[in-house]
Amino acid sequence: MEIEEKDIGAITACEMLYPEMANAFREVQAEQYTLFCRKQMDYGPTNIALGRDLAIKENKQFSHQGLWFRMNDKISRIQNLLWNNKEEYNESLEDSWIDLANYSIIAMLVNRNKWGK
Repeated sequence: MEIEEKDIGAITACEMLYPEMANAFREVQAEQYTLFCRKQMDYGPTNIALGRDLAIKENKQFSHQGLWFRMNDKISRIQNLLWNNKEEYNESLEDSWIDLANYSIIAMLVNRNKWGK
């Protein structure tokens, strides 16, 4: 990604004012990417595309609806853990946050016609 001139100042300021937070943000992004790649090896791109051609508008919309359902499941899980002080059993709260963020990025990739390419 090419950084626009107008954003360089914001990035520089953020990194100077909040160096620990900026570094931690990059570390989280690396964790997200690693998990994304691991899950791609398990699932492949067809789980999001549902075996359909995403160049067709209706198929892309169906894919977005599937992503919405997955994200809703994660939000419900996060809500249950936080509001009801539930104990984590199968995946950590942090894993759920990462999955939710990754689903958002996947939705952007679908929208930008980059999924599975």
